[in-house]
Amino acid sequence: MAFSGSARELAFLSLLKCEKAQKFSNLEVDSTIRKHGLTGAERALYTNLVYGTIERKITLDYLIEKFSSIPFESIDPKVLTILRLGAYQLIYLDRIPPRAACSESVELCKLYSNRGAAGFVNAVLREISRRLDRLPLPDKDQEPYKYLSVLYSCPEWLCYMWDTMYGREKAQGILEAMNIHPYLTLRANSLRITRDELYRELQNEGIPCTPTRLSPHGVKLGVFVPIAELRWLSDGLCFVQDEASQLCVDELAPQPGELVIDTCACPGGKSFGCAIAMGNKGKVIAMDLHENKLSLVRRGAQNLGIDIIETIAHNGLSPHPGFFGAADKVICDAPCSGLGVIAKKPDLRFKKPEDLARLPELQLRLLSSAAEYVKPGGTLMYSTCTLSKAENEGVAQRFLETVRGFELDGIGMRTLFPHENGTDGFFMAKFKRVR
Repeated sequence: MAFSGSARELAFLSLLKCEKAQKFSNLEVDSTIRKHGLTGAERALYTNLVYGTIERKITLDYLIEKFSSIPFESIDPKVLTILRLGAYQLIYLDRIPPRAACSESVELCKLYSNRGAAGFVNAVLREISRRLDRLPLPDKDQEPYKYLSVLYSCPEWLCYMWDTMYGREKAQGILEAMNIHPYLTLRANSLRITRDELYRELQNEGIPCTPTRLSPHGVKLGVFVPIAELRWLSDGLCFVQDEASQLCVDELAPQPGELVIDTCACPGGKSFGCAIAMGNKGKVIAMDLHENKLSLVRRGAQNLGIDIIETIAHNGLSPHPGFFGAADKVICDAPCSGLGVIAKKPDLRFKKPEDLARLPELQLRLLSSAAEYVKPGGTLMYSTCTLSKAENEGVAQRFLETVRGFELDGIGMRTLFPHENGTDGFFMAKFKRVR
């Protein structure tokens, strides 16, 4: 049987690469779509299969192990990937007939494994199909975190962390939201177009959308639209930015003529937002460790008609000597665990807690360094796209205890939750330099 190039086969090959080579799923998906020219329904199915199977892997593996006649750890990696793909279709895609999901999985087995494995795959998937209305779950009372883990397909440590940090009801709300795929949110470039004008133009083109509820600048799409098909982006009338990040810039409140420093700027959204809020008057210094990433900021600024952004490649762990005490406003959007954007980046749910242990110390060093730029009376904004008190409130509190001359200002500390606010999971802490 020859390679067919179908959405299912391409999804299988992509999942295998992501699993074996630890390749980021978004890079693999973009590469496969371009290479094979996927469009329309095939593109949508392929994308759904890859992201959905990764997203639900914990649940799928639990069920596969329950119905497998051989030990889970003995299943060949290719066969396991086929099983995950087939089980995902059976459980989560109601438009695909169970017979089709099973038969296509068997065909993949014949093509990439052997006939014996095909019989095994067929048996496991047919058993799952027969049990769709009564799939087994861990005991809710005896194993509460394993139950949450399998139900929402998030690791047990993360279920435990959110439960202990925020309580059971809020934790379940967060977990549920992480399995809802958000559509793009656009930030209007008010140097060229108002939010209402952008909203009307999108509506007139037949693209369902709504104005953002909390931010006065954004439009949230109601359907998936490939970025290449949104001419407003290429025309510099808007850029992609979640509503939470828009609110962060609003809370910073940069004014025309001010000096703003964005210490961890890439990919540039907050720098763009500041420059637009300033009416393209003043100066925004966009710093980042990697010069190649800053080229994206320069191109983005040029596309938006912004000419007040200057990029500087600099390691944020030590302050740049040219800007001590010079800035009116400073943003430190520190590298973080990204646990607030799992819905957009399903790979993030498989991080291990030990991999995140070093982050609060790194974040505190970056924030303390950024504080050196703030002039007396100026503002420092610390932000992350994670839901972790160690990285959020913990870092902010340690900063207040170790760096003199700053106090909380305005909003103080604020956390945005996806299930409550309709945004990314996001944290911001606003400080004022008082001496």
